[in-house]
Amino acid sequence: MGSIGVLLVGHVMPYLEQELDKRYKLFRAWDYPNAAQLPSQHATSVRAVVGNSSAGADAALIEALPKLEIVSSFSVGVDKVDLEKCREKGIRVTYTPDVLTDEVADLAIGLMLSLLRRICESDRFVRSGKWKHGAYKLTTKFSGKTVGIIGLGRIGQAIAKRAEAFNCPISYYSRTEKRDSKYKYYPSVVELASNCDVLVVACPLTEETHHIVNREVMNALGPKGYLVNIGRGKHVDEAELVSALLEGRLGGAGLDVFENEPVVPQELFQLENVVLLPHVGSATVETRTAMADLVLGNLEAHFLGKPLLTPLV
Repeated sequence: MGSIGVLLVGHVMPYLEQELDKRYKLFRAWDYPNAAQLPSQHATSVRAVVGNSSAGADAALIEALPKLEIVSSFSVGVDKVDLEKCREKGIRVTYTPDVLTDEVADLAIGLMLSLLRRICESDRFVRSGKWKHGAYKLTTKFSGKTVGIIGLGRIGQAIAKRAEAFNCPISYYSRTEKRDSKYKYYPSVVELASNCDVLVVACPLTEETHHIVNREVMNALGPKGYLVNIGRGKHVDEAELVSALLEGRLGGAGLDVFENEPVVPQELFQLENVVLLPHVGSATVETRTAMADLVLGNLEAHFLGKPLLTPLV
């Protein structure tokens, strides 16, 4: 398959990049000072695009690659891929579901514990030497808190299962009620936020879910409520989040994602009731390797005419 052109549009783990380089004629988008140069030079040889959570295939790129057959995303989120354009042109799209579900759910629980028990701040308290001058302040119990989840898909369900082990009542919001779910359903995010202690964002990013957590939702969650986002940064109105935290209208936030990564609002850095992570929900060697193998497996299946392993389109 060495003659098949593959365009890598986002940075991935070295293992995946090396395997792509071994198997295909690999083009790296960042090697071209002017991105437009690549389509003009190699448009007829690029048959696949490999992206990640922050880089994919928009309509312009798809139009510029007339031989494009498949977009394989090294991510469970495909909001950077123009799915409608892919459907229109018969371009297949694959992603990496399931293999990262446990990892992201584990991290969500970790954020909840870190946030309510102030684990990160306690660590800084010890390192600074302040413990020598008095005990750290009391924090908030996590066990038994009501956890509300926006999006009860694979990851949402995995978070719910873990939170249940802490005796947390579970409620959720999704586009439609899950008839087979034992958890309490709320028909709006505001109602969900009004009836939970911790609100977790775990839904895909779409036009409908952009800023699904807005000022009204934050006010409903209230000064004793906590927000955890392991979805996408654009799920949350970040400016409103900063205001709610600074004004004390929200109890705290645990964030793995941000609206304009890697830029994070400076105001958050000084707040003790905020835990900030650099978008590492699936960032373990084991999970990223499994994701890479899915990308490679999907490409191989496509070019050998076999069924795709995890097709989305």
